[in-house]
Amino acid sequence: MRLRGIGFALLLLSCILTISGCGFGFEKSLKEIDPPKVDYVKDGEQMEDNETGATKEGEVEEATGEEAADEATGMTTRQLYLLDANGMVVPQSVQLPAVEGAAKQALEYLVVDGPVTEMLPNGFKAVLPAGTVIQGVDQVDETVVVDFSNEFKDYAAENEKQILEAVTWTLTQFDGIEKVKIQINGYDQQEMPVNGTPIGESVSRANGINHEMGNVVDVSNSEDVTVYFMAQSEDYAYYVPVTKRMEGVSDDVRGVLKGLMEGPAVHSGLFSQLSKDVKLLKAEEEDGLLTLDFNEAILTVSEEMVIQKDIINSLVLSLTEKESINEVAITVDGHPEVIDEAGNALSEPVSRPEDVNKVGF
Repeated sequence: MRLRGIGFALLLLSCILTISGCGFGFEKSLKEIDPPKVDYVKDGEQMEDNETGATKEGEVEEATGEEAADEATGMTTRQLYLLDANGMVVPQSVQLPAVEGAAKQALEYLVVDGPVTEMLPNGFKAVLPAGTVIQGVDQVDETVVVDFSNEFKDYAAENEKQILEAVTWTLTQFDGIEKVKIQINGYDQQEMPVNGTPIGESVSRANGINHEMGNVVDVSNSEDVTVYFMAQSEDYAYYVPVTKRMEGVSDDVRGVLKGLMEGPAVHSGLFSQLSKDVKLLKAEEEDGLLTLDFNEAILTVSEEMVIQKDIINSLVLSLTEKESINEVAITVDGHPEVIDEAGNALSEPVSRPEDVNKVGF
């Protein structure tokens, strides 16, 4: 009987050890099949995007704040450059799924009858010919090379410059991308295929957008300045970048202000809220901050020292096109008590609006 008891105890101990061993094995297998965290990086794993946290060479920073919120919803904000009813190339900020290959995705949303169709604002349309396939998007240093399918050639000659501008400005929204090189079926294009608009080795935002010659007489004594005017589509007001040819402009800041005060071309369908009576009294730029002092003509409500929000946005959007300017502060006749319509002090730095012309959110 005693031997039977010992045998039973040994059998029980063996079972306990067997069960314990199975338990450790199950925990290990759970750990091994737990899916790895997926980080979004762009084509070529070299594009940097301050909205997803991806940095060059595929390195990824931990997302915080709004970035974390985007990650949680699986959506992110992109700017698509589309055509409005006046034929202007206009940025529209839309919510798109956060995916790898964000630059390629953005271009796919520029295709007529493509995924952008359901989110187009009234009066707007996509720019790339229907059926165009984005066959490749690769980054080499600060240049992104885009390979389009043969359908890319199927457009009207009068739309050629708008297509080139829309592609260029859509792609250069991504940090680290300064230039765009175009291919068709793997072959480099030195000019656009229908009307021969020059491309050369690459194009950039320096080539401008929505060009307006104005009243320039001496072209050799003029230069391009990009400013943001406004347009209206039914009850929707939005900002439009326009590259004006300005004569006798030697200072970027004063050139931008002169362009805004001159206003857009008469038949452009655009308008400016900035009065021609506005005068810049002083401008100081230091460490990315531009401080401007205007006369009282810039005020919307002079008694309360209020400046209209649309004027502020046009100023900040236009001035921050200059790479060295990140923020703008405004005073009037040296007084810092200036506010916007929401009561925010404009003597404090105002950054460039992140989402220009929001659509659907």
